Amino acid sequence: MKWESLLSIVGDEPFFRPGLLLVGSVRPEQVRLQLARWVRSGRLVMVGRGLYTAAATWRKSDPHPFELANALRPGSYVSLQSALAYHGLIPEHVATTTSVGPGRPGVVSTAIGDFQFRWVHPGMRFGYTAEPVAPGRTAFVASPEKALLDLIHLTPGGDRCKYLQELRLDPDGKLDRDTLTALARRSGKPKLIRAAERAGAMLEGQAGAAR
Repeated sequence: MKWESLLSIVGDEPFFRPGLLLVGSVRPEQVRLQLARWVRSGRLVMVGRGLYTAAATWRKSDPHPFELANALRPGSYVSLQSALAYHGLIPEHVATTTSVGPGRPGVVSTAIGDFQFRWVHPGMRFGYTAEPVAPGRTAFVASPEKALLDLIHLTPGGDRCKYLQELRLDPDGKLDRDTLTALARRSGKPKLIRAAERAGAMLEGQAGAAR
């Protein structure tokens, strides 16, 4: 396969898997060998196991960290600090993209950035939607309320008032108290139900003080 052929097949995709190239009489071992050569030459960047992107000189669009996080760990969704910052609920810039879902917890470092994955029980994998991250492209991202609950769930003492205050949640953000309560009850976890009540009261008090 020639380089121009690869670019024509990949098209506008920000990253791809080798399976996309297995057309016609092409053999998998030939594809793997050619991809390895292009990685060594700097034309391709391997951003995960079996996941590639063209170097900046050749790619038409950059991978968004959220869609790359989804691809690195199928079945996961962006949550925790990354989703809270995305929704404008916390003021800090989040350098590492944080996700929850299946698989072992850990951090994956790539040429695009660092990605942290946390495990949650299948019964906790709800409250996320496909959010637009680039024209015609989406990524699974937790709602503001679910991102907060995921963070509380995975943080020892996350339901304490002191911890919730330290998050400096923006009362003008997109956090809906009724949705927060409903998702906490859906989880069936007393810790999250307590935290939803406390966080909701805190945000209401902040909004009232601002008025």
